[in-house]
Amino acid sequence: MGGLLAGSLSATAQLPAYRPVAADLDGSAADACARVHTGAAARPTYASLSHRQKMAGYDVKYYKLDIRLSNTSRDVGGTVTIRARTGSQPLDSLAFELYNTFTIESVVVDGRADTGLRRKGLGDVTAGLAQPVAANTLFEARITYRGTAPNGNAAAIGNALNTAVARTYNVSTTWSLSEPYNAYEWWPCKQTLTDKADSTDVWVTTAATNKVGSNGVLERVTSLPGNQVRYEWKSRHPIDYYLISVAVGPYLEYVNYANPVGGPRIPIVNYVYNQAALNFYRTEIDRTPGFIENYSALVGLYPFANEKYGHSMAPIGGGMEHQTMTTQDGFNFTLTAHELFHQWFGDNVTCGAWEDIWLNEGFASYGEYLSLNAFATPTAARSWLDQAHNSALSQPGGSLFVSDTSNVDRIFSSRLSYKKGAAVIHMLRYLLNDDAKFFRVLRTYQSTYRGSTARTRDLQRLFEAEAGQSLQYFFDQWFRGEGYPTFALRWNQAGGQMYLQSTQTASMPAVTPFFQTDIDYRLTFADNSTRTVRFAQTQPVRTLSVSESRAVVSIEIDPDQWVLNGSGTVVRDAGIITGTNTARLAQLSVYPNPCREQLRLADFSGSNVQAEVADAAGRIVLRQTVPAARPVLQTALLAPGLYHLRLLRPDGTVARARFVKQE
Repeated sequence: MGGLLAGSLSATAQLPAYRPVAADLDGSAADACARVHTGAAARPTYASLSHRQKMAGYDVKYYKLDIRLSNTSRDVGGTVTIRARTGSQPLDSLAFELYNTFTIESVVVDGRADTGLRRKGLGDVTAGLAQPVAANTLFEARITYRGTAPNGNAAAIGNALNTAVARTYNVSTTWSLSEPYNAYEWWPCKQTLTDKADSTDVWVTTAATNKVGSNGVLERVTSLPGNQVRYEWKSRHPIDYYLISVAVGPYLEYVNYANPVGGPRIPIVNYVYNQAALNFYRTEIDRTPGFIENYSALVGLYPFANEKYGHSMAPIGGGMEHQTMTTQDGFNFTLTAHELFHQWFGDNVTCGAWEDIWLNEGFASYGEYLSLNAFATPTAARSWLDQAHNSALSQPGGSLFVSDTSNVDRIFSSRLSYKKGAAVIHMLRYLLNDDAKFFRVLRTYQSTYRGSTARTRDLQRLFEAEAGQSLQYFFDQWFRGEGYPTFALRWNQAGGQMYLQSTQTASMPAVTPFFQTDIDYRLTFADNSTRTVRFAQTQPVRTLSVSESRAVVSIEIDPDQWVLNGSGTVVRDAGIITGTNTARLAQLSVYPNPCREQLRLADFSGSNVQAEVADAAGRIVLRQTVPAARPVLQTALLAPGLYHLRLLRPDGTVARARFVKQE
């Protein structure tokens, strides 16, 4: 193909050493990604509930876009083919979405023209069928349309098809950006996250001076009369509506390759503005193969290895992870790493509802951290993590769960969906305390939900399987809960013992009053050597005693930034040395023993306590708060066997018991 340049680099190791720059460490990549979405309307109008219910009557199998585009206007027209299967009921009308300023010239279903169109609101379209389609039957609809894509920041307009000049390079391009609800602004579609098309073809006719980037593999470029060409892209992987993309411009094509272990050689097709842009960005573009190889080793082979990866440049102010061909306005280390990791988290496995957008954006942001660890320095990676934590902590509240999915600004909150999302993933890694288990969960997530969608509860189940215990408390705190903990540590040392008393306060106590978590304390000794103690904060005030004869000169809270927590305090306090709070053990009477559904605690008094249950191998399998008013442990979910119970009181008293769970 004309204008193609082949790259010789296949791994980042062959590049000049990476020198961290502020844009890679200060969160700019995630912020730019978020701005791409939040720069448009904050409250879009999408399909009405009744219209979504009509669209639920069929399952999309295939889209073909055969459209005309220019690199200098938002005019678009052509034919979109939808192949789908009806559900359990016959279909007497076809419901789809298309912005109301477009002219629909015809809707033909299985060769028969529609009997009339009904258009409602900004995008709801219903076409009457000349003959109903029977239940559980494949059918084909061809929708021919034309018009100009809307543009602005009012109502539902998200600028899903836009055109502009990249002024630095004086190149005009037209590109799409449909996330979250705006694909209907440039092509007729069904905007339902859980209904991925099994395959797509995207054919775009444009001036012969242009190239067109899109999803999958470029099958051919067909010359047409009038100095026109048709780019014919094909993908045979499942894809969500908002990831179908086009980018049109007089691009220069530059190809390099990734060689992941255990996979094929993967072409990376880059459509850049011109030679000047390639000269400026080539070093950063050439980092992409190494990123692909590293991610493939960590979380599984690049999901679209039999097609391609690539980039199309457009002045969008950031990046958008279009499947197999990301759209970016430029290239820097963390932006490229972020958008690439979306190919696993967001494209291969897509969040099943916008409430769970952190499954896309939190993981993509964490990909920045993983890449800095692999290709930069520990200092650069730590700087990125510190910034992510600072952003998440910049306000006292905010949940990962998006309760208002009509608010695009909230969906794509850089602080919450991106930075807090990445921090929560990092805490899950800390919770497992085993990188082999952590990355096995991510690989299992990819293989289990490949080409489909997943919700937070699906990820939770996979982490619980590796942890060997319920993690409901964790997701209650960090996904649906709000805020963060802060730790105040009092300590002293005497008689070869270290006494640590940690008091936790929460930033949003009315929503999440307590965060059950482990926390690291690093002891530094007079000779500058260190020891890290992992402390289980199972209640607001917790006291621990550990043997240590070396003189401790200072203690640091969470030195490796594992837990999202506020700036705590550390005070040496001789008053906590009593030994009684930490060393006192009491034997607890429990009944019935053996038990089935419940275990009652005898001679119980005082305040609520935290119960920990370990199996015969010593693994914690249950954590539960036992209320003072009703001292009962719920044991129905435990498997039959022998268990060890430990009760942790606020004053540091520990009580123990053994019990047997029956069938």
